[in-house]
Amino acid sequence: MGAIGAVYAFLAPRHYSVQSVLRPAAIKDLDELNHTGVYELSPGQALAKVAAALDSYENRLNYFSDKRELLEPLTREGRAFEQTFEAFNDSAFRMLRPDPRQQEAGTPFVGLQLTYPENIDGVEVLNGFVAYSIEAVRRQIAADLNTLINNRLGQLDRRIEAARASYEASKEIKIAKLSEADSLKRALLEDELKALRQELKARRENRIQQLDEAIRIAKALAITKPTTPSSLGESERSVQGSVVRTEINNQQIPLYFMGSDALKAERDALSQRSSDDFTEPRIAQIDKELQLLEHNREIEVLESREREDLFLKGLAAWREEAARLRGISVDASDLNLVTVDQRAIEPMQPVKPKAAMIVVLALLLGAMLAIFVALIRSLATRRVQSPI
Repeated sequence: MGAIGAVYAFLAPRHYSVQSVLRPAAIKDLDELNHTGVYELSPGQALAKVAAALDSYENRLNYFSDKRELLEPLTREGRAFEQTFEAFNDSAFRMLRPDPRQQEAGTPFVGLQLTYPENIDGVEVLNGFVAYSIEAVRRQIAADLNTLINNRLGQLDRRIEAARASYEASKEIKIAKLSEADSLKRALLEDELKALRQELKARRENRIQQLDEAIRIAKALAITKPTTPSSLGESERSVQGSVVRTEINNQQIPLYFMGSDALKAERDALSQRSSDDFTEPRIAQIDKELQLLEHNREIEVLESREREDLFLKGLAAWREEAARLRGISVDASDLNLVTVDQRAIEPMQPVKPKAAMIVVLALLLGAMLAIFVALIRSLATRRVQSPI
């Protein structure tokens, strides 16, 4: 039995085990990425991303699909590559993580252990897969960074377009309000002008009627030149010498005392008048205001603006942010996401079969079997030698 165990121990296929351990990178290694203000990644988060890539079934399948020659020794006839990979993946890989039940003072880590047969280059497989996973995370971070930058640029573009639409709407509203205010003011001024002219015309016609009446009275009294009531009463009296008369009267002298000549002259002038505008200063003021309303300079300035983006509120800050985002250039290939604390190296001895243990167990089993056989033979001999 010992010989059989020894033969099996030395002839059975050998399996070896290697492992790689990763620890968080230094903060300075991720400073350039975090300084962008778009993508924030702590060393712990970077380690978790790499750990997820190492544990990802799809990532492992993609790696071995790119390097099928690594699993070539395990390929069997009639077996698909995916089946070969499935069998190898189930038994070969084991993730190494800190025990959550233990409070460790050291830095966190993540590791990957690979157990492989002797016809597989396990060191190349494990180190290559770790490097492939880190590079895959770098590509993912670069893609995420570009997506975030493009999304923010898109948001800025949409914000600028919204500001433009708001500006256009507010400008149109302002122009409409100014035009409406001008139209209202013009209508009110025109109404006031019309009313004033009608009022002046009525005053002139009333004045003409008053003059006609006064002319008739003056003719009846034979007053042709301007006079006063006292002068009219003493006109027949003879006065010797120079006489200076002073008349104090708090009552308005009737219009006919102006005399028919003066009254006729005023009536004729009023009848020949074609316009009464010059008699009212307000009419000239209204004409001035109407002329100013012909052209609203504020509306003309609003409509003649060429670089309207300059009037958008917040445009300078948005353009500055867009320029900063477009200027971001982070080379993901230079990102040191993790620190490889332990690389896989050639193992000194296989992990299975354990030759010494197998030989010892075989010897123990052989001894137990020999003892058991000896007991059986001893019992059989006693039964044969006992009398019937």
